[in-house]
Amino acid sequence: MNTPATLLERLIAIGETLAATGRALALLGLGSVGLERERLDAYSDLDFFVIVRPGEKAHFLNALEWLSSIAPIAFAFQNTVDGYKLLFDDGIFCEFAIFEPQELASIPFAEGRIIWQADDFNPQLCTPVKTSQPQEPRPVSWCLGEALTNLYIGLGRYRRGERVSAMRFVQGYAVDRVLELAPCIEPEQPIGRDAFTPERRFEQRFPGIAMLLSTFMQGYDRTPASAMAILAFLEAHFEVNSALAAAIRVLGSSS
Repeated sequence: MNTPATLLERLIAIGETLAATGRALALLGLGSVGLERERLDAYSDLDFFVIVRPGEKAHFLNALEWLSSIAPIAFAFQNTVDGYKLLFDDGIFCEFAIFEPQELASIPFAEGRIIWQADDFNPQLCTPVKTSQPQEPRPVSWCLGEALTNLYIGLGRYRRGERVSAMRFVQGYAVDRVLELAPCIEPEQPIGRDAFTPERRFEQRFPGIAMLLSTFMQGYDRTPASAMAILAFLEAHFEVNSALAAAIRVLGSSS
């Protein structure tokens, strides 16, 4: 198991390798290896941007020797036009993207920490211009209506034998709306919210509701039981339309 110190050492090594190429401008650490190092633990990934000199992006994307020279690569997958998900042989996992300076203004990203920079690099380029702002809270009525109708549709599909779709509607889409309703039910703990993936750290932000999540997501064969648990939870906290609730219960209790 890698330690936080090992992860940070690997990030520094990547910066040193980039510097040696003469083709890169900066290495920007993001997330738990950026400005949120209090979250860094043995299960963290290395999330980073590599900013390269104009015209050099293809070189770094097409040849990963700048990483394999540090440690053997066990697996690498180009998941976007800009970057990779990569596993080193020693268990360190990376998610990274490569940009040329002129691209940064159009890329949404959270502010990070410069690990290495060339002497002629302008660090202001690492200040996000286009940021991903937390979504404005949607009306409670919309979230509630979506959750309830997802339960109804999902249970109908379950009874039809479409169990994969049913599971997604009940234990996925409906649960997403429950997570969205959480601030209306429980005070949010002062834990950093991820602007890109709001379900991150939900257990720490809403520990009371988190204790019930296992009843909302009971697995492939227990979609009806999951739906009934979600319905009961919604009824305990909101005014639920009685006709729709009854219809959900009929589907949820059918043999």
